[in-house]
Amino acid sequence: MSNLLTKLIPRSVVVVLLGLTIAAVAAFAAVSHLVARFNANQQSRGRKLYEQGLNDMNAGNPGRAVEEFRAALTCDRANPQYQLNLGRALRDTGRLDEAESYLVTLWQRTPEDGTINLALARVAARRGSLDDSIRYYHNAIYGVWASNANVNRRTSQVELIEFLLHKNARPQARAELVALAASLPPDPELHLETAQLLAKAQDYPSALSEYEKAVMLDRGNPVALAGAGEVAYRAGRYRSAERYLQSAVSADPQDSESRRLLESATLVLQADPFVRHISDAERNRRISAAFERAGERLTTCVQQKGIDLNAPANTDVSSPSSALVTLESRWLAMKRNLPKLRSPGETDLPDAIMDIVFQIEQQAANDCGEPQGLDQALLLISRNREAVDQ
Repeated sequence: MSNLLTKLIPRSVVVVLLGLTIAAVAAFAAVSHLVARFNANQQSRGRKLYEQGLNDMNAGNPGRAVEEFRAALTCDRANPQYQLNLGRALRDTGRLDEAESYLVTLWQRTPEDGTINLALARVAARRGSLDDSIRYYHNAIYGVWASNANVNRRTSQVELIEFLLHKNARPQARAELVALAASLPPDPELHLETAQLLAKAQDYPSALSEYEKAVMLDRGNPVALAGAGEVAYRAGRYRSAERYLQSAVSADPQDSESRRLLESATLVLQADPFVRHISDAERNRRISAAFERAGERLTTCVQQKGIDLNAPANTDVSSPSSALVTLESRWLAMKRNLPKLRSPGETDLPDAIMDIVFQIEQQAANDCGEPQGLDQALLLISRNREAVDQ
């Protein structure tokens, strides 16, 4: 049979077919080489454009970076890093809708990716969208990170807290701060940062706890000492405030704010008749001094408001003048009982006298402005009597 085929097919045809096959293979190889080389050149060009874009982003020129990232994408359309950074650059130029479009496309492919969720959270924060920001920040906090997962999650949580504080969403911020504080390693800087955020959220007791941890880990840190003193002062814990503020001023004598708060806290402790470990004589002296000072403050406030104490009583009990006149009458009536302070049987009298003092200071502050000196100390005591000596 083979002999028969050989006779039927000329040798020249076989040679031609073989030549064509070799030529086709060679041409295909050449085209494949050219395509591979073209793709390699495109990818190389894309990488260079991408690096230029990153440099412009770092230099604060996101507008130029947008064009470079776009050009990089024409060289490698499926590259997720190019798309991610294009989305970031568009966000930083204010083109939020376009940025979100790129980022959502990436998110749909890998919704658990922490980096993409953080980028979307920042877009939502730029828009001021509370719900979307919380959702994407939470996705970032609990998402998957290629590296430095703990650091990136903590960064995302801190950003969310700062956004919530900016939006005045303090309850949500406090809840996030509780979770953040519970996961902190023994690092004084991290406890210090958390304490400062808690202070911004006006959670002063929790802030004090974090400042105290920072002080324990980095003894003598003037920032931590000053912060602990300030939040203890804001929480009405003037004994603790005095202790920390004294240490802060010793560590940094130029800290004028800590010195001011220290003077105020010391005055509160010197004026409060209910602090521990003072004699009955000292307690009575403080009550008498507070009572006299409150009377002077009341008189000054009445004069400032132009109230005539001899005029007919104002029937509107909600008016400032009516409240001040009533307090004037109560103060005068209580003044007759002041000599009874030394009597052992008058056990309720100290509280009754100080109740009038506190009411006068609060009403005067409402009607005539915040006081100074001893009046300020008495007003601070009135706001949280139980915590003063803590």
